[in-house]
Amino acid sequence: MSDPRHRQWIAAKHILRYLKGSITFGLSYISSGGVSLHGFADSNWSGSPVDRKSTSGYCFSLGSTMVSWSSRKHGSVAQSTKKVEYIAANDASREAVCLRKLLSGMFQEKLETTVIHCDNQSCLKLTKNPVFHDRSKHIEMKYHFIRDMVQKGAIKFQYICTEEQIADILTKPLSYGKFVHFWDKLGVIENVSLLEREC
Repeated sequence: MSDPRHRQWIAAKHILRYLKGSITFGLSYISSGGVSLHGFADSNWSGSPVDRKSTSGYCFSLGSTMVSWSSRKHGSVAQSTKKVEYIAANDASREAVCLRKLLSGMFQEKLETTVIHCDNQSCLKLTKNPVFHDRSKHIEMKYHFIRDMVQKGAIKFQYICTEEQIADILTKPLSYGKFVHFWDKLGVIENVSLLEREC
C-alpha cells in the first residue's frame, strides 16, 4: 500500500474484473430436515512466492450451502506442512465450537458431532494420538485445543482426498474446471433475476 508497483496495479485490476464478472452470483439456501454442520479445513504451505508464508482456509455448511468461511495468510513462515495443516485445523475447530454454540442456542437441540474434512494424514494422526505429540514440539500448545474437542466428541476429523477438498478454493489458485466444481460444492449459483435487471 505504501509503495505500489505495476504488479500490484495488475493484481488490483484482476480482482475488480473478477468482482464485476461475479456480481450476479450468490448462495442458494434450501430448507432441509435437521441441523447438520460439517466443514473442510486446508492450507497452502509456503504458497506465497513473495515471502513464502502459508495460507489457511476453512468453510462450514449446514446441509448443502456454506454458512461460514475464512481464508487468511499466516504472519510467519511455517517450518513444516504438518504445522500449517494443524493450524488450519485449529482455526476450523474454534469456528466449529462457536457455530455449534450458536446453532444449539437457536434450535434448542443437541447437535451431532461436527465432522471436519482434512486431506493431511499427519494432521489427522496428531489430533487423535497423544503419543505422536512428542515428535511435534515445534507446534505450540495452543493448537492442542483440537485434541480436547475431539476427545469431548464435539468435533471429529475425517480424511478426504485432495481432489474433493472444497477448502482449496480458499487457499490456492485452481484451474478453471476445479474452481467451478468447488463453486458448485459451496452452493454458489447465478441469480438470473439480477442479470435480467441489469440488461
